[in-house]
Amino acid sequence: MHRTTLRTVLLAGTGLVAMTGAAPAEEYAAPLIGTYISRAQFPNPYAHIPAQCYIETAGGTQNPCQVCHTDGLADRSFGNNAPQGGASPFIGDLTAEYAFAALNYPFQPNGSINPWENTLFPEKLRAAVTEAGHDPAAWDMETWVRQDNWTAAAVRRPGDARDWDSGAKDDPFRLFPALSPADLPADADGFVRSGREVGAFFNDGRGWITGWRSVNFVPHGIFTPLTGSVSGIYIRLPDRFMRDAEGRYDIKTYAANLDLVAAAVSDHLPQDAPTTYQGAAADIPVQPGLYPQGTEFAHPLHYVDTAADGSEGAPGRFPGARADRVKEIRYMYKIRAFDPDYAGPEIKEESAPAYANRKEGWIDNGAGWILAGWIEDAGGALRAQTPSELVQCVGCHSGHEPQRETGGHATFQSGVGVTIDGTWAMPRRLPGEAGWGEMTAMGYRAPADADAVGTAAYPDPINRAMATGEFAHFLENVVGVSLYGDMPASVEAFLSNTIRAQSGYSADWPALETASAEAYVETQRLRARLLKELTANGAYQDTEGNLVGALLYPPRSSALEAARGYRMVVATQRFDFGKDVFPETPVTFRYFREPETAFAHQDGRPYEVGETVVDRPIDEDRTSLTWGVGIAPTEITDSPDYQPILDYLAEHAGPNR
Repeated sequence: MHRTTLRTVLLAGTGLVAMTGAAPAEEYAAPLIGTYISRAQFPNPYAHIPAQCYIETAGGTQNPCQVCHTDGLADRSFGNNAPQGGASPFIGDLTAEYAFAALNYPFQPNGSINPWENTLFPEKLRAAVTEAGHDPAAWDMETWVRQDNWTAAAVRRPGDARDWDSGAKDDPFRLFPALSPADLPADADGFVRSGREVGAFFNDGRGWITGWRSVNFVPHGIFTPLTGSVSGIYIRLPDRFMRDAEGRYDIKTYAANLDLVAAAVSDHLPQDAPTTYQGAAADIPVQPGLYPQGTEFAHPLHYVDTAADGSEGAPGRFPGARADRVKEIRYMYKIRAFDPDYAGPEIKEESAPAYANRKEGWIDNGAGWILAGWIEDAGGALRAQTPSELVQCVGCHSGHEPQRETGGHATFQSGVGVTIDGTWAMPRRLPGEAGWGEMTAMGYRAPADADAVGTAAYPDPINRAMATGEFAHFLENVVGVSLYGDMPASVEAFLSNTIRAQSGYSADWPALETASAEAYVETQRLRARLLKELTANGAYQDTEGNLVGALLYPPRSSALEAARGYRMVVATQRFDFGKDVFPETPVTFRYFREPETAFAHQDGRPYEVGETVVDRPIDEDRTSLTWGVGIAPTEITDSPDYQPILDYLAEHAGPNR
């Protein structure tokens, strides 16, 4: 059995010491030593601003901005101190203005120049693939997505699987999550049990407990299968959370502590909830909106396999359209406490360097967490991500805290207004026992016809702040099925067949008009109105009361083509310039401004209707504190205060089958 021990972890250069349950200090091989790296050195200095942030909004009709940039959680310090919807005069309202930063301006290009070339100009990516000697048409993508590249990477992790840090200095797999795909899928209760004692904490009579538990959650508008990627999420708490008050390993105590964590970060703690964790962790307070120190997350990001639904005979080991091949393995470890009351956006230094390790593949997010990641090399094997690639992670998984003086530098921070203690998925966990289990992407079931669209097994959860369905709110405000505001062909087909005047709608679903700015904006306004009619009459859910599959899942052919597009990024290793690839530039990146909100290129040239928006105006006043920062309006004038807190009707607490 694994003994209760204590490790002292020193992050060199930060002066920080964190105490966590693991091996004794004398066994610790090496501290985590990073380097302060200027982001101006990176191929994409603005990687913390996702490509989705650069889209146009069709006269303010399409508002994906509010899904990230809001004030509600920060206003009540619920695991967040990054108000971005106007509450902070320092940050401003990021739903109203493309206020992109300017690092070392004018010596460095400003952030209002779109750096996401793969997404913006897919033809340039195709040219790079050809130059590298590849023929994407010859790739067998179904075979590719069904190849397991996780196992080979997992066996490269050194050290004891019970330790979050292997302590192997300069090893690119030093912080690879100690979760073996050989032990997956998790059991029905979500616990990852192994048939091997090595690397496990204890045996509960059903198998060896690895400490990991899988989380089944409501996907966001980034990682639904329809977007080409689907996640698995696994959580592990330190050793002491697995022990009862007498120090004995106990699965009931561990399950109770995991339930408390889940309720704390999803804002579902009952009034009579314990104020501390249970068993040997009874001296640790339960803090709403916060994880206990030492929490780990493993996040495999999978390719999509539309035949993979976890049923008998389905390919691969995973449900939820999760292919055996992963695009990335991501990892988070809470190295120190984060107090949202202790700081705010005013302390953020936009040009601060990243604190990262080039060899070991990790970065400090500046708000309590170590983030690490592994992505495919040109041949498809996993490799440690570069600091430049890891900055993309900090852009969404962060917060603001006072900078430590010992290191001599401020540390790069970023973050959005809707993460809770730096995380996305766990707060969106399905209720009750349905939330403990492999991620199923809302209960995905593969279609009988290979190129049809699968079905869901869950209805729309209720967004507490909006008092409406979560997916209904997304459709109505984004007027698209992802944060790009796009409508893939299969979605267009569903909407065209469903939204018809003869079926009681105020008009037929229209094709987009792109001949003029006025026609384009008017078409998008009509689409927004019709989507509200669709959600109002419940037609975005099927006859069983579940979400319509077409809004979540692609047909097989579309999924394989999306995988082919992503593999072009893999083959060229151009991750710094975008991971989302479309057959052509999405219409939401094109210029359709009406005269009252028109803008020109930064060099003064006017935009033509339908032209790709590559840059936007900036503050050109050299005496201004915001010299070089973006000033173009988004055209969004009224934005809801979205919060990712989901509730469920009693009759909808489980899947409808």
